[in-house]
Amino acid sequence: MDKNMRFQISFVLSRVLNSGIIMSIEKNEKEIKGLEKAIAKITKLPYVSTFNSYTGALHGALQGNDIGHGDFATLSNTSDQEEKFIDWLGITNQYAMEQDTFERFSVNWQNIGSFEEELQKHSTIVLDFTELGFGPCALMATKDNRVWEKAERLKIFGAFDLRTMWTQEESHPDLQPGIQFNYRISPLVAACAKLSLLKRGEIVENRFFAKTT
Repeated sequence: MDKNMRFQISFVLSRVLNSGIIMSIEKNEKEIKGLEKAIAKITKLPYVSTFNSYTGALHGALQGNDIGHGDFATLSNTSDQEEKFIDWLGITNQYAMEQDTFERFSVNWQNIGSFEEELQKHSTIVLDFTELGFGPCALMATKDNRVWEKAERLKIFGAFDLRTMWTQEESHPDLQPGIQFNYRISPLVAACAKLSLLKRGEIVENRFFAKTT
């Protein structure tokens, strides 16, 4: 592992762990919302949904675009994992179309400083942050509120479920899916990803780490 990368990872982890952030579904949880706001600012796409896996975000983007069992999607250069997951959902992938249904991009320590420059002009983007090393983490960003609503509704303890928990009133009953998934990301992982974005492009020296190597 590159030495500069180790400095960044150790700095981020020490800051987050010292904050006392833990996994929760508390009403005032701020780390997940903070990560979503950071991505919205970077991508210029106003609606962002977080997921605890890349396949979760992929599922959210498909669901948001009304692509489900028996439907077709267009995703180029798919991995074996993506193909197996799409097939499991009962969706057929087409390769002959000119443009993908949505964009997918993996963020790592090499491109985190300017990854938005590599994104095309899609209205919906799936970003995978798992390669940063903090745990499975992915997001879907979109310009369409309805796409966000449908994707968010897939998540147990997503935005709509949390409102129901605290108000005991159902919101947007027309969006209820046939099944929900445990796609909610840990606030700890979200905090690590968020702090990495805030410090992106910087080489942050961790003094304790430097003294012990």
